[in-house]
Amino acid sequence: MNGLELFLLGHRLIEIGQEAIPRSGFHALPAGARAVLVDAFRHPGSSIGEITERTGLPQSLVSSAVARFRDEGVMTTEPDPADRRRTLVSPAPGMPEQGKRHAATATVDAALARALGVEESRVAVLVETLEELAEALGARAGDEHRPRS
Repeated sequence: MNGLELFLLGHRLIEIGQEAIPRSGFHALPAGARAVLVDAFRHPGSSIGEITERTGLPQSLVSSAVARFRDEGVMTTEPDPADRRRTLVSPAPGMPEQGKRHAATATVDAALARALGVEESRVAVLVETLEELAEALGARAGDEHRPRS
């Protein structure tokens, strides 16, 4: 597998994962806003500039998405005590847990089976492999603060 193939696989897995998550306002968000939301939840206390750098999105888009999420009570912002010109972004209290509870109500088995065109009972080995990969990469729900290598 080369880098492009891994990249394309990652995007396909994102699509399958989004299908598996119970419908919510998350699905209605533009892709850029979803990327900002996910990044801020994975890296609480990040500056707008850091989110911009990690997501590759324009700073204006990141700033407007953060403002929207702050106004909706999903995120909090505060001036960086070390450099008051920077704004630090974090999930609002209780939001990460609420999102995890919502997402945990369904497994990926059915969505993965549909994507593969097989019976749901045939995806168990693939799901197990994905779980091992997620564990090795620190990409399981609850691993947001785990350092990545």
